[in-house]
Amino acid sequence: MKTSRGVRGWGTRAGKSPSPVPRPPSPLLLFAFLLLPFAFSACEIDERRQITPEQQAAIDRVTEDIAAARDRELYEAAADEWRAAATPEESRDKLERVRTRLGRVQSRALHTGTEKDNAAGPLSGHSLVVTYQTTFERGTGMETFTLLERDGRWLLAGYTVTSDALK
Repeated sequence: MKTSRGVRGWGTRAGKSPSPVPRPPSPLLLFAFLLLPFAFSACEIDERRQITPEQQAAIDRVTEDIAAARDRELYEAAADEWRAAATPEESRDKLERVRTRLGRVQSRALHTGTEKDNAAGPLSGHSLVVTYQTTFERGTGMETFTLLERDGRWLLAGYTVTSDALK
């Protein structure tokens, strides 16, 4: 009777089928796993990581321009993406609707914030999207600012308000 000896860990034992010893993951799989945290270069903004003074100044400037009805100035100072999305008249009408129905901002509480560096897409470059739970003079709503960094300055690329008062 002839017996065969298997390679350690891969052989057979008295009438049992071969059972492989776990192998380490392939180098490609390990490399992909290690890169996963860097695949999405976004930073959530919360109590631990605050909005920078420059970003806050841009949000404050937009808020003041809206409240003072400086719609033309806001439009001209905004990022190209804002101007591509609306004509000056459409932009003015949108902001006027917020002013008329909700009034001035009374207070804000940060709801969410995400800062990203995008190589391509509609918001290419360094962007910040911040959503606040906002109390206005005549109601409440969710206010979202989209800012883009261009030549070291933060510019308005998007502004939306979701509120029952705007329905």
